[in-house]
Amino acid sequence: MAAEAEAARTDREAPGGPAEQAGPRGRRGPRTRDTRAYLQYAAGKLGGALVSMFAVLVTSFFLFRLIPGDPVKQMTGGRRVSSEQLAAMRTEFGLDQPVWQQFTDYCGNVLTGDFGTSYQFRAPVLDKITEALPATLWLTGTAYVLYTLIGIWLGTRTAWRNGRLGDRFHTGLALTLYSVPSFWLGLLLIITFSVGMGPLPGLFPTGGMESGDESGFAYVVDVAHHMVLPVLTLVAVGYAQTLLVMRSSLLDEMGSDYLTTARAKGLRDDLVRRRHAVPNALLPTVTLMFVNLGTVVAGAILVETVFSWPGLGGLFYQALSVPDLPLVQGLFFVFATAVILMNTVADVIYPLLDPRVGR
Repeated sequence: MAAEAEAARTDREAPGGPAEQAGPRGRRGPRTRDTRAYLQYAAGKLGGALVSMFAVLVTSFFLFRLIPGDPVKQMTGGRRVSSEQLAAMRTEFGLDQPVWQQFTDYCGNVLTGDFGTSYQFRAPVLDKITEALPATLWLTGTAYVLYTLIGIWLGTRTAWRNGRLGDRFHTGLALTLYSVPSFWLGLLLIITFSVGMGPLPGLFPTGGMESGDESGFAYVVDVAHHMVLPVLTLVAVGYAQTLLVMRSSLLDEMGSDYLTTARAKGLRDDLVRRRHAVPNALLPTVTLMFVNLGTVVAGAILVETVFSWPGLGGLFYQALSVPDLPLVQGLFFVFATAVILMNTVADVIYPLLDPRVGR
């Protein structure tokens, strides 16, 4: 017995033994190692996001210079301008410099938050983005909340009642709406509910954000009235995507052993779905939610253009028509950065929802 006690004491004191691994307070244990692994995982994701943002910066500069047309001549509006005046305008906007010098100047300015001056508006690009951002957030943010809630709710119900009439109807409708181009659906809604069709009169405005002659609570009602059709267009496409992803994820979970065990314990079917199946099935939907959250900032370019909504999407379309290179580059960088950041947030949150991720 004395020999066994001495051997046990020696094991506890030896380096790498149980005492060293568990360790007194202050030494690294399993929880510390898990925290360190998570921080390394998060740092890797953040590093990847920075690399992606730099790639977007490079792409945004060179891609739009492939667009045919001379932006300086486009700014003259077809008026006769002498070659000296065109040369002066190119010098004013830095278009007479070599491309590599334009690129290095652009990268240095972006790091300070300066995206340049818009050709057509003669105003800082960042000011134009800030001016149009609230309208985009108001429109796409409202649609995002609605189609996320509707998509998760209907996706859960259709998967849990797989094969029934309601499941077949909602799945078929979602597949149809998901395959429909958003601008085409918007045009159909304008023809049907704005212009009117047959005995059906026009009920909603054809475009814009406001009538321009309202104030106070009447202004809020007027903006809401203008929002109905564009929000309905975005919700119809967005809810279909969310429903299909949520339904597919939940169907994958429904044959799992832990759900059978939960039912064997006597839990009601509703509790099994809400407490066990849905939380595990939400992981792919969480990624989709954050990607869609990034597109909230990007706005819906085609939908905003169809409905003449004064947001970032409509501004991007106007900039492409010139082409207004500083404005197009700035908007493209903002759009892509928003999606990259939301993807990174989803990746960082993933291990907190499922500890198996990142190991």
